[in-house]
Amino acid sequence: MARPKVELPDAGAIRALADADGRLAVRVTPGAREETVAIVDGRVLVKVRAKPEDGKATTAVLSLVAAALGVAASRVELLRGATSREKLLRLPPAA
Repeated sequence: MARPKVELPDAGAIRALADADGRLAVRVTPGAREETVAIVDGRVLVKVRAKPEDGKATTAVLSLVAAALGVAASRVELLRGATSREKLLRLPPAA
């Protein structure tokens, strides 16, 4: 079964929510039916299919946010929240 295409918000809209140091707070829902990145009430909400075990959900979040920004997953860094739904990421500088 093929993975459905994921609709992602504009990279500029996501970057606008990051602070001056490129830090972005996200709220994660692991084990969701579909993978999405959404901006709701000025917050970034990320839903991933991966379960919160052995860092799988965190890895999926980094990959999905990187895809939304159009950068490699290795360029998005987890600063805080490895085992929490509330995560703080560092985004790469805009090109």
